[in-house]
Amino acid sequence: MVTIPVEIQLLFAGLLFLMGLVGLLVRRNIIFMLMAIEVMFNSAGLVFVIAGAHWAQVDGQVMFIFILAVTSAEVSVGLALILQMYHHFKSLDVDGLNKLKEIN
Repeated sequence: MVTIPVEIQLLFAGLLFLMGLVGLLVRRNIIFMLMAIEVMFNSAGLVFVIAGAHWAQVDGQVMFIFILAVTSAEVSVGLALILQMYHHFKSLDVDGLNKLKEIN
């Protein structure tokens, strides 16, 4: 069985987090921003699983299940807020909504 070194696994998780951060900063659509936040949460959960596997403990997997529960609650509340925002402003562009805030 081929094992991947922990450093490579952590590098992969770091790159995944960086991709989510770049997606959060670059995209202006709020749905894509929410998806980028989910990628960041999953990369943090991946670090917990990597650490748990490295030390042969189940704590990393338990923390990952907790992270999944928190992100599912975050997505449900976030999508509800996005839906209300779309019904009220007819836009999902963050910059356009910021301009609407300055007008009022």
